[in-house]
Amino acid sequence: MTEFSFPNWSGRDDGAGPEHARWHNRIQIVDPSQPGLVLLGFASDEGVRRNQGQPGAVEGPAAIRAALGSFAVHHSIPLYDAGDIDVVDGDLENAQQRYGENLAGLLSQNHVTVGLGGGHEITWASYLGVRAAFPDARLGIINLDAHFDNRPGELATSGTGFAQIMKAEAGRDTLVTAMGIAEASNTADLFGRARQAGIGWMTDDRWITYPGEAGRAVAQLLEQTDIVYLTIDLDVLPAAVAPGLSAPAAYGVPLPLVSAVIDHVAASGKLVHADIAELNPRLDNDHRTAAVAARMVDRLSNAARARTMPTNP
Repeated sequence: MTEFSFPNWSGRDDGAGPEHARWHNRIQIVDPSQPGLVLLGFASDEGVRRNQGQPGAVEGPAAIRAALGSFAVHHSIPLYDAGDIDVVDGDLENAQQRYGENLAGLLSQNHVTVGLGGGHEITWASYLGVRAAFPDARLGIINLDAHFDNRPGELATSGTGFAQIMKAEAGRDTLVTAMGIAEASNTADLFGRARQAGIGWMTDDRWITYPGEAGRAVAQLLEQTDIVYLTIDLDVLPAAVAPGLSAPAAYGVPLPLVSAVIDHVAASGKLVHADIAELNPRLDNDHRTAAVAARMVDRLSNAARARTMPTNP
């Protein structure tokens, strides 16, 4: 690992002993010999700036850690923090490469990783790390998002990640699905590009109306892939639940439905990496969005349990 500075963690302290465990007193420096759940932040809003959004997502990783610190821990999974990768002098592309290299190293140590954004430019950075660590695996990607993020462009932004990924994955049997897509937020061109690239999707209103269909879509992807990368743009949620975003959703998918998909994927044993994107603390209301993001990180710790516990005969 490079550029490492262990982040500050704090929170409520109820006493010594595992029965009082909270994230802030369980989190530690990464141990390569003991697989667990590792947090790796991407402190960036350069992609949001380039996509004409409101800056502030660079502060997202710190806000998620602050919200997560006092969460109680009810398992013995090792919890690690690998620090943040920063964008230096606006060089997003270099930061994405560095993030991918760091992530690939952690994945090669059999950790399950969770990326803390930052803007959704973390998608391309995460993909680079996952594919480097698992070059021959049948990859499945689930994007919980109001947007396809498949815009073409010469420069990477928070909205180009899936155009970059589908170009890189051309010729492979890679499955990509976007869930929570808002028709009003995606042009006909973007729908056409998704169709042409082979990206599946479910709109926000259909997910709400037919939640069982969403579950079947996730189950099918899990059955047909070796590993899964899950990326969560918080704008998949209603603005009342997640107001601290550059582009809060006018409609959104209720949190319990989103959580059900997260739990389904985490319990599969195939999730190797997830990330949470677009939290902008400058726009948050009473740290509401940060708390939701932290709860998602906590739920994702079950992915490490699923991958490290022995399978029953």
